[in-house]
Amino acid sequence: MTKRGWIDNPSAALKIGEGFRLADVDPDSTPGYRGDKHSGAKDLASGFEELDELQERLFADSRAGVAKDSVLLVLQAMDSAGKGGIIRHVVGGVDPQGVTLAAFGAPTAEELSHDFLWRVEKHLPKPGFIGVFDRSHYEDVLVAKVRDLAEPAEIERRYGAINDFEARIAASGTRIVKVMLHISPEAQKKRLMERLDRPDKHWKFNPADTDDRLLWPDYMEAYQAMFERTSTDFAPWHVVPADSKWYARLAVQELLLEALEDIDPQWPAANFDIEAERARLEAS
Repeated sequence: MTKRGWIDNPSAALKIGEGFRLADVDPDSTPGYRGDKHSGAKDLASGFEELDELQERLFADSRAGVAKDSVLLVLQAMDSAGKGGIIRHVVGGVDPQGVTLAAFGAPTAEELSHDFLWRVEKHLPKPGFIGVFDRSHYEDVLVAKVRDLAEPAEIERRYGAINDFEARIAASGTRIVKVMLHISPEAQKKRLMERLDRPDKHWKFNPADTDDRLLWPDYMEAYQAMFERTSTDFAPWHVVPADSKWYARLAVQELLLEALEDIDPQWPAANFDIEAERARLEAS
């Protein structure tokens, strides 16, 4: 069912299918959406109320001890594609009590002494929660592939390990929403230059981002291989064009709404005598 300015189901418009080619996706496009930035802002605002209620219902179930479902949002992208904006402007619209956030950087010495999924397992959302991965276990088949940090055979093993890992957590009740924010090198250059031009953005600039730009074709090839090996029925990849921040935020909000609507959390029933407590309260 489509709603607001969507002319196509967002998941259907953005989920990769057979024969998908990342090179065919225009980073400045707005698949499935008929509106512009103005209508997108209105639709994003109207979606907050629904997202907030669904998340509160899910969290309430966890406080009542009956929740078994959770949502995991996996965000992957080239630098400056807007992961932080998604976290602030989409996930930030719900009660933070029911959200967990993990940002995966370079592994520590302790983490390197374990299998690559060891550190990820510890940050999976508990029942009743929305978990967000700002970068994720996919760094170990993206950066590791581009930077030759692992042998090809090990990268191939990791694809299989990821599929097994995600199949297990999906079977346990976690809805996995995997999103690649697809930015163009031109848009990225503009955003990185803004970070250099504005003193309040200097802290966000990393010289390594310029190094990665020089490897852009290699990263796009690594993403393509990742899609082909790890987009599954239980955890499909969605590619969200990200040159327009407003569209990327709106699209991810819709994907989260779809996951929560599929769970359809209900308000937990009272575990006390409502009328008796009403009488006690009136008499107090």
